[in-house]
Amino acid sequence: MNALTEPETLSELIADCALIPATLQAEDLPLPRVTAKPWQVDEACHAQVAELDAYV
Repeated sequence: MNALTEPETLSELIADCALIPATLQAEDLPLPRVTAKPWQVDEACHAQVAELDAYV
């Protein structure tokens, strides 16, 4: 690892990340379960893309 340069390959990045002390790594806590409201297309959403084919 070279602290003065950015990693140039995925292998270098993985090696750099492996050197992060355990005290600085995120805790392994369960994520809260949040149910999102169902998404629906309303008139405002539809209006944003109604003429999209003309621009493509």
